[in-house]
Amino acid sequence: MLLAFYKPFDVLSQFTQEHPSHRTLAEFGFPPDVYAIGRLDRDSEGLLLLSDEARWNDRLLNPRHAHPRTYHAQVDGQITDEALRKLRSGIDLKDFHSLPCKAQRLDTEPAHPPRDPPIRVRKNIPTSWLELTLTEGKNRQVRRMTAAVGFPTLRLIRVSIGSLKLADLGLQPGKWKRLDAAEERQVLA
Repeated sequence: MLLAFYKPFDVLSQFTQEHPSHRTLAEFGFPPDVYAIGRLDRDSEGLLLLSDEARWNDRLLNPRHAHPRTYHAQVDGQITDEALRKLRSGIDLKDFHSLPCKAQRLDTEPAHPPRDPPIRVRKNIPTSWLELTLTEGKNRQVRRMTAAVGFPTLRLIRVSIGSLKLADLGLQPGKWKRLDAAEERQVLA
């Protein structure tokens, strides 16, 4: 079985609680024996897949498959063409050099549910949104990439895996559903 979950902000992508104040996947009523395929950081939101089948883990996470994942990032400041060019080319992040990715400015703010708690707002510094599609998933990679080009991430939402789009699933933060065969094919597309 393959499940899609809209992971809310401030939830760990694991079932084991490491600290009493940390929320985990255990509170969302998943069937037994499922585990997260990949992860989203505690301060990231969006589409997270879970399964009880090991084949999904290899197919979606093994770098040889170059499986695309798309994110919306709200960043500090108005993202520049030069920063987008650098993101598209790949960024040196000290411990590795990111692969080239797709990066584009979003001209309008995407229609995501409000975050609880909301991001910090500074009157004198505008924010902007960009869409990034990566085929690798290192620790805090998107946040590190945007910071490296001078635009720290304030809010990060994974909006698709393969061609499966979070918006098409009709999920709200904290909700999940079992994917049907057609949706499973979208994950692999």
